[in-house]
Amino acid sequence: MRKPAGLPTRQQILDFIATSDQPAGKREIARAFGLSAQDKIVLKALLKDMADEGLIDSAPGRAFHKMGGLPKVTVLRVADVDEGGNVWAMPERWEAETPAPKLRVRERKRGALGVGERILARTEEAGNGWIAHPMKVLAPAAEQMIGVLRREGDRFWLQGVEKKERREFPVSDVGDADAGDLVLAERAGRPPRITARVVQRLGDPFAPRSFSLIAIHKHGIPDRFTAETIEEAERVAGSYLREDREDLRHLPIVAIDPADARDHDDAVWATPDDDPANPGGWRAIVAIADVSFYVRPGSHLDREARARGNSVYFPDRVVPMLPEVLSADVCSLKEGADRAALACHLQVTAAGVLKSWRFTRAIVRIAANIAYEDAQAIVDSKPLPFRGGVGGGDSVSTRPAPADRPHPNPSPEGEGLRDILLPLWDCWRALAAARDKREPLDLDLPERRVMLDEKGRIMSVAPRERLDAHRLIEDYMIAANVAAAKALEAKKAPVMYRIHEPPTREKLVALKDYLETFGVAFALGQVIRPATFNAILAKVGEADFRPQVMEQVLRSQTQAYYGPANAGHFGLSLGSYAHFTSPIRRYADLMVHRALVSAYGLGTGGLNGDEDFDRIGQTISALERRAMEAERETIDRYVAAYLSERVGETVEARITGVTNFGFFATVEGVGGDGLMPVRDLGGEYFRFDEASQRLVGESSGDVYASGQTLQLRLAEANPVSGALRFEMPEGKGALPPRREERPRRVIKKRGRPANIRHQGKR
Repeated sequence: MRKPAGLPTRQQILDFIATSDQPAGKREIARAFGLSAQDKIVLKALLKDMADEGLIDSAPGRAFHKMGGLPKVTVLRVADVDEGGNVWAMPERWEAETPAPKLRVRERKRGALGVGERILARTEEAGNGWIAHPMKVLAPAAEQMIGVLRREGDRFWLQGVEKKERREFPVSDVGDADAGDLVLAERAGRPPRITARVVQRLGDPFAPRSFSLIAIHKHGIPDRFTAETIEEAERVAGSYLREDREDLRHLPIVAIDPADARDHDDAVWATPDDDPANPGGWRAIVAIADVSFYVRPGSHLDREARARGNSVYFPDRVVPMLPEVLSADVCSLKEGADRAALACHLQVTAAGVLKSWRFTRAIVRIAANIAYEDAQAIVDSKPLPFRGGVGGGDSVSTRPAPADRPHPNPSPEGEGLRDILLPLWDCWRALAAARDKREPLDLDLPERRVMLDEKGRIMSVAPRERLDAHRLIEDYMIAANVAAAKALEAKKAPVMYRIHEPPTREKLVALKDYLETFGVAFALGQVIRPATFNAILAKVGEADFRPQVMEQVLRSQTQAYYGPANAGHFGLSLGSYAHFTSPIRRYADLMVHRALVSAYGLGTGGLNGDEDFDRIGQTISALERRAMEAERETIDRYVAAYLSERVGETVEARITGVTNFGFFATVEGVGGDGLMPVRDLGGEYFRFDEASQRLVGESSGDVYASGQTLQLRLAEANPVSGALRFEMPEGKGALPPRREERPRRVIKKRGRPANIRHQGKR
């Protein structure tokens, strides 16, 4: 249908809604563009289309706002009143896929609003946050929180699971819960009389596998699929692979994963290239589970996957993006079973440069599922540890191969596996040489691994070992991701890029000031590349303060995100990069698969043409941050539980951050994050130097700096919140002077007077 002359475009409508100083409904839009009565009929249909496309949403009163944003006037619910008296509220109605924003409320009268109260407010975006201006107080509601019950005499108190939550709330109704239970409660009231009412008992917070449940409840991570989604997954799981697929079952493709992997997205194979035009080069295949064949746009599975954004991995469980019949079975590349794959065929030069690439839909039969440690041992010709099989765990599909296909050949063992792996290693050495040449950011930061027994009890917490096998798979995956991005660019097709922008000037200035305290020069005028930071670490060498510098370099980096506008990947030193290799667990990869299927005519399951890559990128980036936070908090809870048996002991700790009220430290080799308050450092006064991130004793000159290792006594380890607290070892420091003897001092921040503090005051 032809657009009437006066009818605005979608972008013009979005611009008007964004800039209007009043709620913008259909009437206001029509008036702004001078539409006739006939135009208004078409406008109504256009606004409905925009809502269906996810471009706009309607607020109460039929006013419109940009999807993912906030209406100019809306109903908010007060979520918290912090210790400083600041009021924070959240939208009462929020249907966007991104997490709801938190707004700071500008009260007309301080203390007028309490937790759970509802307000009609005018909203305003300010910098990186939102401000709410109350217009009217509405009938109150309750604000939910998760916490643990504590009994004191005849009264119950609720302690929240947040590390920063120092307050306890009196409980008016405990329901069927008892002291020590983890509960979901509703808070209501005004400070100082905020009370809580238990609405659901969640169980024992210290029981095995409870720590991940705390994160799931706290962050609102969906952990159950609808009946329609499960039914659809079961139906598509039985789909017979009748599409025209390249048959790669004769190739010994292997999947190398963690020993405890729950799903297997990717598998690899390599051999010397017989192309005379590529002397000394390699042919490689990166086979990725063909999730797009099973999960079609607009289906129940697709909507559920997009709402989750990614799988969330905890030490004791995984909350999958897709139902288990797909994520752990049909789409998982299991040894000896026929599987649908999207194959990335790579031609690699002797120097490790990608010479060419192509993508096909294929059928693969994985020769072996191998743990990283086992693959490394085979290549190094070491005896394998016993894992109940080559790859550990269940390695054979529960679904039989179709009757008209040959049964799987026996899995290769011993020298057979070694013959498969050695060409993979040789090709990888070429890829690694090319990686070293482009000089990506090289930060050697250990990852903690929580080992549980079969009952979910903690056996150990230790840094995960870093092997060549890990680097090998990373480099093959990076090569496939680059090929996917460049292949889509060649077809001028939409790309969901993985974007990592260079550090901001503000962060670089802070890094420069910090490095100066160690006598390390850093020029701001130069072109900043990853190699710039590698050179800084090379200058530092193996100095004692190397961990501090490495930590600060990491903090100077921006956060990676997804989007359709390419800005390169700074950390990897790549101009084009897209996630392609994990469609079982990341929605971004599924989008890239669909784009490849559409662009290269690989069959059904491609894009439907209505995808808003920008909006989807924002959504899945926010959901990724939610997952990372939930995973990190859960690890902290496990670490605190593991360390709870060592409370009172002296441990070796490393300072990870310094503030004017103390410093944070982590237990070396284990992890965790705990506070050492400045008030407990003794009777001396400490000056906080923000530029060098140090606390300096004014009398003794004692220094506490980020990255420094020292002996501390573990005073507290709270598994529910994941918080640790440290004290100085016996004999270190002195008791603080009595209050009347304490002089008032000014702690300076970068040479400027700050608020008046002394170490005995919180």
